[in-house]
Amino acid sequence: MQPAHRRFVVQVSLTVLVPVIVAGLAVLTLFVSSSIPLFQRDFLGNLHWVALMVGGVAFTSCSLLLYFILRPVRRFLASARKSGVIPDRSQDNADPRVQSDLEEYRLALEQVGLALSRLDAKALFPEIVAQSRAMRSILGQIMKVAPTATSVLLTGESGTGKELAARAVHSQSGRRDGPLVAINCAAIPENLLESELFGHEKGAFTGAAAAKPGKFELAHGGTLFLDEIGDMPPAVQAKILRMLETGSVERIGGTKTIRCDVRIVAATNRDLTEMIRQGTFREDLLHRLNVFPLHMPPLRERREDIPLLADHFLTKPDHAPRLSSQALSLLMAHDWPGNARELRNVLERAVVLAGDEEIRPEHLPGLGPSSITQPGANPAEPTRPEDDASLDHRLATLERSMIESALARTGGVQAKAARLLGIKERSLWHRIKKLEIDAKAFKNER
Repeated sequence: MQPAHRRFVVQVSLTVLVPVIVAGLAVLTLFVSSSIPLFQRDFLGNLHWVALMVGGVAFTSCSLLLYFILRPVRRFLASARKSGVIPDRSQDNADPRVQSDLEEYRLALEQVGLALSRLDAKALFPEIVAQSRAMRSILGQIMKVAPTATSVLLTGESGTGKELAARAVHSQSGRRDGPLVAINCAAIPENLLESELFGHEKGAFTGAAAAKPGKFELAHGGTLFLDEIGDMPPAVQAKILRMLETGSVERIGGTKTIRCDVRIVAATNRDLTEMIRQGTFREDLLHRLNVFPLHMPPLRERREDIPLLADHFLTKPDHAPRLSSQALSLLMAHDWPGNARELRNVLERAVVLAGDEEIRPEHLPGLGPSSITQPGANPAEPTRPEDDASLDHRLATLERSMIESALARTGGVQAKAARLLGIKERSLWHRIKKLEIDAKAFKNER
């Protein structure tokens, strides 16, 4: 229980102090009035009794008014403490003499504001699973820029949710009823990217059997999401810049100018400033795209979101197993170079390995020392090195973990994974085939 003296100090700070101040002001006003000659005849004889009566009435009236004003506030705070929205300060060890109702209300309202901001983030951005301060800051910036027509440049590592942020910008804008057209500039061959973006007329080139509108036309009245903008060829960059300056495009092989009312949201995981120094990206295009930059924080900088993301990913499969506290500790300790995409892949693999069991550290290969032990073995009792079968299994498990981690980091692109592992692409292909790794499972849309 809360000590009686503590309860008294906290409770009387406002309910007594404010009425005393009001009563004192009323009595002071009375004494000032008594010094005026016009009122001296009425007040001078019974001044003390009148002062006592005025002070008592002021004190009682203010106390009652303050009580009825603060009663619903206190009920709300008590309910918030009971539900866990704000912490219960009754067990604090702080000196009660330095506390006051105002301080308690200030701290409580800060906690309530924090909880409401999380609820707002969940309500406004249901597709984005995040409650960390870093992500709520990003969501707050999205709310500011979304209603405008400003171009947005999303930067950050692969798997940080840049496409989800682009969809959030569109859904919170006045163009939400218009189309959201996305194109991955790295996934389309250079000779076809220009046609995909600007369209072409019939007979413009070999294979153009019919006229085709480009992404800019299709996104008219809405938003065009240019993913992996850093992989765009210089020739296409120049045409993108012209479109941004004129607001119009011309199809390949055509002469007609087509007006396009499009909002551009671009994304990249590359350093565009360094690319400008290397001469592979246009500086003027960066200035046009980078009007409102948003940097998506990596998962290692918002580890408090890992449990939420894990729960979110584990609710998708039917009858998904439960995550043990030891396994969650491993997830929290990992740096996640592949970010949320890598976390999703690791948990999907863990669900398969765990089956109907609880997900334990041995179901998370590559995240801890248990990843190279025999399935079902006691981690405290490592297998004997002289056991050939055990050694082969341990080496194969470690090799699989490294390859899967590299594939997760590169989005399933085997050429990049091979460079990351320091081996030839053909050697990686043979290892994937030998270990029966499903490389396609790591290929996800950004």
